[in-house]
Amino acid sequence: MEKVTLHDKTFRLFIPNAEIEKAIDAVAERLNKDYADCTDQDPAILLCTLNGAVIFAAELLKRVTFPLVLKACKLSSYEGTSSTGVVKTEVPLPSRLEGKRVIIVEDIVDTGNTIVAMTRKLRELKVRDARVCTLLVKREVYDKDVELDYVAMEVPNRFIVGFGLDYDELGRNIKDIYVLDD
Repeated sequence: MEKVTLHDKTFRLFIPNAEIEKAIDAVAERLNKDYADCTDQDPAILLCTLNGAVIFAAELLKRVTFPLVLKACKLSSYEGTSSTGVVKTEVPLPSRLEGKRVIIVEDIVDTGNTIVAMTRKLRELKVRDARVCTLLVKREVYDKDVELDYVAMEVPNRFIVGFGLDYDELGRNIKDIYVLDD
């Protein structure tokens, strides 16, 4: 489809699924190299940020080969098409992460407020290592000090939907990524 309408807005095709899949393959390859030393006794923790990163996390799970445990949390700062600037915890970080290697899986990083809040909480939980793995990043607006260790794709500062990203909860199930059609 060249265009989709969600609620009151129309979006046009921006990134076809084949490009997304290729980018995920590259990220998974890097993760497999970096976490090859994980064992069943010391697995990595794949921390999926709900709801947007579910599809990206599922695709990573198909591709990674090292021992891991899947956990989830939900921190949010978006309402409609813009960030509120306030990070709300809807599903808290899992307990018992002390000494663990955590890979935060995000759908998109733009302002970085959620990533900063999450990494701060992980430090408080005394994780051994926390790395950020994101499907998308808006580099022109991301200005935080938290390093983004694994980035599948960079996108401009535009509102996008699909492949887990939503507009007021619709559009997550679209396999391609669409941009707001001005």
